[in-house]
Amino acid sequence: MQRPSIGGRCGLRLAASHASLSLFLLLASLAPAIAHGVAEGDKGYIQEISGINLMPFVYLGAKHMMTGYDHLLFLFGVVFFLYRMKHVAIYVSLFALGHSTTMLLGVYFNIGMNAYIIDAIIGLSVVYKALDNMGAYQRWFGVQPNTKAATLIFGLFHGFGLSTKILDYNVAPDGLVPNLLAFNVGVEIGQILALTAILIAMGFWRRTPSFLRHAYTANTVMMTAGFVLVGYQLTGFFVSAT
Repeated sequence: MQRPSIGGRCGLRLAASHASLSLFLLLASLAPAIAHGVAEGDKGYIQEISGINLMPFVYLGAKHMMTGYDHLLFLFGVVFFLYRMKHVAIYVSLFALGHSTTMLLGVYFNIGMNAYIIDAIIGLSVVYKALDNMGAYQRWFGVQPNTKAATLIFGLFHGFGLSTKILDYNVAPDGLVPNLLAFNVGVEIGQILALTAILIAMGFWRRTPSFLRHAYTANTVMMTAGFVLVGYQLTGFFVSAT
């Protein structure tokens, strides 16, 4: 995949620092609202029902993806320099394959992971993709990581994040497999809806001269958001451990 060169980086550093600081303060103020835990209303409803309930789980899957700021940030980074729908389809399919696999297996076999640690890794995936878009690995190490493999691998970690959320619901074993598949369908629906909005916005932005001028800044802000997510989750981990 050919990545266009990004000019004017030096002139954008000050703007990037201001944008990054603003984003840091915003996410820090919203941290309690965007914590790992599921909504109490959703959790109570799921704990009260049993048997096959496909539509509620489709709704919950779509809701989680549409409001999953960490998943959406990573997807935004993945499609940032993808101009052809064929390439978008390949990368999004790899991501979906990864997160669907670990989500289904994680819940079915009750493989629990610490929510703070897995969400911190998801935050690191955002940092990784932002640095990749900025060409950092080529400058630092002289190599370009396999972007398809990275998308699939991080998709596996995102799937464990999803399975952690589902396990938090304490879903009844009666009808687990159909409900789990319905949740996965909802996740894919939410991903398609969110990705459609992202691609429409990116399409308009790419037609303007400001795209290449501000691409470095945008990825710097995305990288900062990833570090904020990592810091918040690690803080939660150490606080909960005391």
